[in-house]
Amino acid sequence: MNASRPVNGFRRVLTSLNCDGRYGVALLGACALLVLPELGAEAGRVLLRYDRGGLATGQWWRLLTAHVVHLDLEHAALNSLGLILMWALFARDYKPRQWLLIVLAAIAAIDAGLWLRDSTVAWYVGSSGALHGVMAAGTLAHLRRRDVDGWILAVFIVLKLSYEQWTGALPFADGGAAVVVDAHLYGALGGLAVATFLKARPEPV
Repeated sequence: MNASRPVNGFRRVLTSLNCDGRYGVALLGACALLVLPELGAEAGRVLLRYDRGGLATGQWWRLLTAHVVHLDLEHAALNSLGLILMWALFARDYKPRQWLLIVLAAIAAIDAGLWLRDSTVAWYVGSSGALHGVMAAGTLAHLRRRDVDGWILAVFIVLKLSYEQWTGALPFADGGAAVVVDAHLYGALGGLAVATFLKARPEPV
């Protein structure tokens, strides 16, 4: 058996996910970042989550770590699948540094929104809000290129966010766990706001 065949097959899978070799490794690393905090179990979760009381005492790291820690392994796996989907759809629409700005803007918008407008939210974990920022930014890039799927994605995200604001979380969201739907809205607005000022690639690469 040719030992290079599994390696080549693995590379083809990564390429199909909007990756080349380098970005394929980045995708795997990003997924690991969402799953590995689960090794800390409940103690790690309490230490890393967005916690209003902790932030009030200066535990600023929570503003970042809250978005990579999850309720449990199932929650982390679902968000990892969401990341893979977003990567497959949008990874090449912006440069890596632009994506970093988009994600950080989505996280900042979530943190600010929860702190300023959702004072009843005592704690929060999960990556779904940041992923909504990625989806909003990627959708804007597709709309600017006048891709047909851009309009489909735009209708989807508007309907989803509207449903969540009026009715609550989708029935299958996060395995039935309690969902802070406002985080999805804040994340989408933060990602979209920054993407508005970024120059997306005119053609997918």
